[in-house]
Amino acid sequence: MRRYGKNPDEDDVRVRPGRRGSRPRTHTRPKHEDAASGMVLTVDRGRLTCLVDGRRVVAMKARELGRKAAVVGDRVALVGDLSGEKDTLARIVRIEERRSVLRRTADDDDPYERVVVANADQLAIVTALADPEPRPRMIDRCLVAAYDGGLSPLLVLTKSDLASPDRLLERYTPLGVPYVVTSREELYDGEAAGRVRELLDGKVTAFVGHSGVGKTTLVNALVPEDQRRTTGHVNAVTGRGRHTTTSALALPLDGAGGWVVDTPGVRSFGLAHVDPSRVVLAFPDLVPGTEECPRGCTHDEPECALDAWVSEGHADPERLASLRRLLSTRERHEGD
Repeated sequence: MRRYGKNPDEDDVRVRPGRRGSRPRTHTRPKHEDAASGMVLTVDRGRLTCLVDGRRVVAMKARELGRKAAVVGDRVALVGDLSGEKDTLARIVRIEERRSVLRRTADDDDPYERVVVANADQLAIVTALADPEPRPRMIDRCLVAAYDGGLSPLLVLTKSDLASPDRLLERYTPLGVPYVVTSREELYDGEAAGRVRELLDGKVTAFVGHSGVGKTTLVNALVPEDQRRTTGHVNAVTGRGRHTTTSALALPLDGAGGWVVDTPGVRSFGLAHVDPSRVVLAFPDLVPGTEECPRGCTHDEPECALDAWVSEGHADPERLASLRRLLSTRERHEGD
């Protein structure tokens, strides 16, 4: 027996909603034209702390962004509660286009790349001259990642009271990488921070380095009002330190108009994502010589046109040797 009459449009007809409710489905996404702009300062278990109009606002990623993740340094658009008060939560609805990215993979065979920092201007590669011993292969890998991601490299050498920097600097002279040398005493009396700060003015600088090289100690000296946990312990067997920074964090440089991004200590820096053609762009004196290279040239093969270009006197042979040394790091272990 039919419960309702022939006309089911009567007021007493109950319509059972679908599993997702009765609201009509649409593919039209809100534009959020009134969303506020912010910068991601740190990410912790799905919660992102963002700087919005001078306030620190905790937010989460909107479902409409799908699998796209925001990282430290990202410029984002936020809606919701932007007061920054305790127990409030905003929503990130848009991630703006990135002008640079620092990326790495777990190893050279790992297809999954991880974006470490977005929109940084330069990469400060912090390396101890001793305790632990410097690892040039790791420095080379960081340089490749910087060139590939559109960042300018900066070499920061620490613990010069334990070893001379001359031999290491000779390796990077052809690259023209700017550098600063510091000692352990200078890290604590403020002198080192002053010299490093001059190179950070007005820029967003990401700091990377092995544990135990003094990276976080230097960051604390640069931003004393926001101290991070540090340790001077280095394992006597492995020559490596223990991680003290567990998440990336952007910190403002007081009076300098710049930002310091402290990142966790790294023990590997995979380059599976690197395109050799992007690395070559960091060598403008060699770029014209690549025009005659065969398609897909790795710039380290017999058919590479750079050999003839350099032999004709268009560029310094040491520059080509440095380029090929950097490109070769993708095929070697960073501990070599």
